Amino acid sequence: MFDRRLDLEQVFVQDGRMSRTYVRRRWSAAVALCVVIGVVGSAPVAGALSRHHEAPPPARAYVVRPGDTIWSIAEGMSAGRDPRELVDAIGARNGIDPGSIVPGQTLWIPAAG
Repeated sequence: MFDRRLDLEQVFVQDGRMSRTYVRRRWSAAVALCVVIGVVGSAPVAGALSRHHEAPPPARAYVVRPGDTIWSIAEGMSAGRDPRELVDAIGARNGIDPGSIVPGQTLWIPAAG
């Protein structure tokens, strides 16, 4: 007697037509959102790509001999200047403590600057 099928066109009450203005606004909003995401997202990416890793200052290799200390090495290479800065630079460049060097170990001595 009654047709029990669901008629989708009647449930949602749309005639299937959209106005051109509505479509244009949706496209404009989508493009604007993409631009905003692109601008916001590109700043960190550009910053990460533009950062360059600074090369360590030029250095020369020195092989530790028996009886050497970082202080004696720095004193010999500092050419009459105070060796304390060079002692700190040698320790920092090689990642060592001043008392932990052994004969035969290669140390990188930073160039005096």
